[in-house]
Amino acid sequence: MSLMDPASSGQPEFDYLFKLLLIGDSGVGKSSLLLRFTSDSFEDLSPTIGVDFKVKIVNIGGKRLKLAIWDTAGQERFRTLTSSYYRGAQGVIMVYDVTRRDTFTNLSDIWAKEIELYSTNQDCIKMLVGNKVDKEGERAVTKKEGIDFARECGCLFLECSAKTRVNVEQCFEELVLKILETPSLCAEGSSSLKKNIFKQKPPLSDASTSSCC
Repeated sequence: MSLMDPASSGQPEFDYLFKLLLIGDSGVGKSSLLLRFTSDSFEDLSPTIGVDFKVKIVNIGGKRLKLAIWDTAGQERFRTLTSSYYRGAQGVIMVYDVTRRDTFTNLSDIWAKEIELYSTNQDCIKMLVGNKVDKEGERAVTKKEGIDFARECGCLFLECSAKTRVNVEQCFEELVLKILETPSLCAEGSSSLKKNIFKQKPPLSDASTSSCC
């Protein structure tokens, strides 16, 4: 995958626009994954308030893609704000921290149920991501457990580290390639969603440029 300059001259800005959503408990590294992917940097970030939103132009599978990536707050007090952010998402990334078992068990108790409840795309591609593999000595969730849960939920699966960059690009690339293989999602990404996705920007009271790790 190569990252592209959106202002490239002499060609359309993008072939498809896909909306991706990052969900999971607070502190699992959603915002750090997004920051690493969009600007190749890593910071200790404060918790996201409501939702954050970033756009990345990429070249994957021979297509020029605009990815609108929504980073949601993991805290329960913000959860009622997030249902509308599932609308129109072609891909959802469920993130857990491999060193915190509760963040893994909450995937089935909370987050998988949210996708089922709020997702508007029947063919929406799901990916399970175990973050913070740089802390291997503190691991509380085995890779096999992640693979088994992903298989049970029909998700793609990867372990990664936002801190060391391991598998971060692969998370987004594998998800997008699967979306590109799904005709209904491609059809939506190439037509109606282009026009309305940016109208879904969060209310000022919910939005923050700060992010959670």
